[in-house]
Amino acid sequence: MSTTQSERLRELLEPLVSSQGLDLEEIAVDTVGRKRVLRVVVDSDTGADLDRIADVSRALSAKLDETDAMGSAEYTLEVGTPGAERALTEHRHYVRATGRLVRFQLAEGGDLVARILAADEDGLDLEVPGVKGRKATARRLAFDDIAGARVQVEFNRKDDASEKNNKKEEEA
Repeated sequence: MSTTQSERLRELLEPLVSSQGLDLEEIAVDTVGRKRVLRVVVDSDTGADLDRIADVSRALSAKLDETDAMGSAEYTLEVGTPGAERALTEHRHYVRATGRLVRFQLAEGGDLVARILAADEDGLDLEVPGVKGRKATARRLAFDDIAGARVQVEFNRKDDASEKNNKKEEEA
């Protein structure tokens, strides 16, 4: 997809996505065989449930039908969220990932896996998990020191809310 088409699609669709209380994270047009697929990724600070995704999908579909932004050839519109192992590229992504485990590629080289405790304009406060029974350590990481970052899926971490509920049940 040309930059011009991408910019045109973003200019056309971003106001509609914003009117639904969501952020337009990504737009991609892919060719699959003879078919084209327009993938739109949306998100918000509170997440995007299926009803919000359906509402924004209908609004985008109607707007695209009114214009020639996709040309005359058939295409499929897919609207979704970034997914569990999303790449963090914007400040808002880091804020939304507070409490999550993230793998950072450091600008100086090497990787760091740590939990985001807080994000401000300059960087992140992290908790680096301890290795082999050692305590976790605190670390500050400036945004300039980050070459890339991706949220990690955790299968064995208890959610704070479920942990609190378990304690309440034990007390009762």
